[in-house]
Amino acid sequence: MRDSIVRKARESAELSARFVERAAGELERCTAALAIRFREGGRLLVMGNGGSACDAQHVSVEFNHPIVEKRRPLPAQALGTDVAWLTAIGNDTDFSRVYLEQLEAMARPMDSVLGISTSGASTNVNHALRRARELGLLTIGFAGRDGGAMVDLCDFSFVAPSWSVHRIQEVHTLLLHLLWDHVHVSLGEDDVL
Repeated sequence: MRDSIVRKARESAELSARFVERAAGELERCTAALAIRFREGGRLLVMGNGGSACDAQHVSVEFNHPIVEKRRPLPAQALGTDVAWLTAIGNDTDFSRVYLEQLEAMARPMDSVLGISTSGASTNVNHALRRARELGLLTIGFAGRDGGAMVDLCDFSFVAPSWSVHRIQEVHTLLLHLLWDHVHVSLGEDDVL
């Protein structure tokens, strides 16, 4: 069992390192674009399903309530956290519309939208990303596997090159922290991570 634990930890670390080396330039451009949106009064709206919904809440709280001293809060909202609203949409229309309808109700012109999906094929996330682009919002996607349909719906797409949901989620967690940190750096704050 010990060998399996060490092997999986090594896989995760190596995958994350290779991914970030390839994606660093794109992530830098993404954080700069997101910082401009925040500077202009925009918010970050985040969505995902299952574990990716947890990631959406995770990154939202990082932006809203920074645990690092001297970091200012930036407005972010995880969609799907209002159970009554979520179930009303799912029941009255279709679950594939839950994020689309929330986005249409909440989005403002300078907002940004981050969709998280380990497959890149989550219909409800992709419907909302498509609409976000139509509205002129900045669209960011975190996916895995081959990226699915999500990659064509986003201004910035980050695809963890793995078919393992666990390795993909581990890369996404690193990406969330880098995104949060470097948006602040783009806004002129110190690099603290």
